[in-house]
Amino acid sequence: MMSKRLFAHTRRLLPRSSSSRSSSSTTLHSKAAPAVMNLVQNEMPETQHRSSGYVGPSYEQILETRKTHLTPNLVAHFKKPLVIHEGHMQWLYDHEGRRYLDMFGGIVTVSVGHCHPKVNQALSEQISKLWHTTNIYMHPKIHEYAERLVAKFPGNLKSVCFVNSGSEANDLAMLMARIHTGNQDILSFRNAYHGMSPYTMGLTAHSTWRFPLAGVNNGLVHVMNPDPYQGIWGGAACRDSPVQTTRSCQCQGGCQAGDAYYNELEETFKYSLPRGKVAAMFAESIQGVGGTVQFPKGYLKRAAALVRANGGLFVADEVQTGFGRTGEHFWGFEGHDYVPDIVTMAKGIGNGFPLAAVVTTPEIAASLGQALHFNTYGGNPMASAVGIAVLDVIEEEQLQRNSREVGTYFLKCLEELQQRFEIVGDVRGKGLMIGVELVEDREKRTPLATPHVLEIWETCKDLGVLFGRGGLHGNVLRIKPPMCIDRSDVKFAVDVLDRAITASLAKKK
Repeated sequence: MMSKRLFAHTRRLLPRSSSSRSSSSTTLHSKAAPAVMNLVQNEMPETQHRSSGYVGPSYEQILETRKTHLTPNLVAHFKKPLVIHEGHMQWLYDHEGRRYLDMFGGIVTVSVGHCHPKVNQALSEQISKLWHTTNIYMHPKIHEYAERLVAKFPGNLKSVCFVNSGSEANDLAMLMARIHTGNQDILSFRNAYHGMSPYTMGLTAHSTWRFPLAGVNNGLVHVMNPDPYQGIWGGAACRDSPVQTTRSCQCQGGCQAGDAYYNELEETFKYSLPRGKVAAMFAESIQGVGGTVQFPKGYLKRAAALVRANGGLFVADEVQTGFGRTGEHFWGFEGHDYVPDIVTMAKGIGNGFPLAAVVTTPEIAASLGQALHFNTYGGNPMASAVGIAVLDVIEEEQLQRNSREVGTYFLKCLEELQQRFEIVGDVRGKGLMIGVELVEDREKRTPLATPHVLEIWETCKDLGVLFGRGGLHGNVLRIKPPMCIDRSDVKFAVDVLDRAITASLAKKK
């Protein structure tokens, strides 16, 4: 059983943490673990990294500055927010010297590891040569990087425009689709997240992420989300994942849920759009902010064909799923067996450095030549050097393969946890793009009440593991770590989650 296998490590009793202390009195040896709760805990996996110790403003000064000088949209996680001052590969260190296993990767952004030595070296070397010129002058790095990046794509996806963030990339993709097709209407899924610029806010379909601005929805249509777990239709074999939903189905030779969702999409085209005059449809290969939602197999391929038949382009948002994270493929869309017309990417492309890109065909890219269009920092020498180094590390350290093997192991361990705890309603994902949905009632799939979710989440943090949260109700644990993690990290993370759930259920009783 899971409990026997994962509890086999050496254990110790951790004392409750004291107030702020100096770095000189902090234990920073390779097995150091957070000392926050009176719980017996397994040893953390080994690391040879030694934290340099925190030097900076006090915790109280940081809180005051955040309150008085930073805008209120910057909301920190946890009851007592962490001050993280150092990172190394899959590890983060707070100002008191505690070490945390990062299972969220800076919101799916740290792809090859915090402060990876090769990426650090590439940036350092470029900084000593040239920071910035803008692209009114040619510099070698953007050209080297463009060749390397487009070589990763199938078909005629050979033109790239570099920007700085996922919102910018999707914003530009919207512009390109409308200019190229001459059409206005763009579709996205309910529960989708594509950015927070005024343009992309309309694509994003979460009420929690939207401001009441006039014109945000102009030319945008949100269609039914084909969610096999929480949606109207679902089944036991819908997803391309090692773990399926607990919902039953009678499918034979096809996916009835996928067919039903596709029929709903066709209805939208029949009744809500100008016939043959669509600009584009956007889709994440696996929804990220929405809670790691996967679509029925074959759905996106059929959706892309329908969009193209109506004059539009299909845009794959690979901001979170790209660069080998899903394991089996370098790009998430490849797992859906289609080639998009435009691909947007950010986050893992730069391992935390501000870098993003839009890749498309030369014909579609030519639409940007109709007027002047410029991005001051896009593809700057530093960003390009980092991008090249990230590609090198993914290849040299076989991180796509690691994502597949360690991610599959992770999913199967979480599935065992699901079999033991009724509140673990669903385990889903591909590679190291994983979600765990917590529920009150497994049969009804009712989201677990927020206080209980927060209790489990906080306890995991106290025991040394940082998970993210997602989904409209915030009841999905988002597990998207740096792709360098190994099985010992998985064992530790699952063990911590096991303990957090056990403690929460005991308290609830």
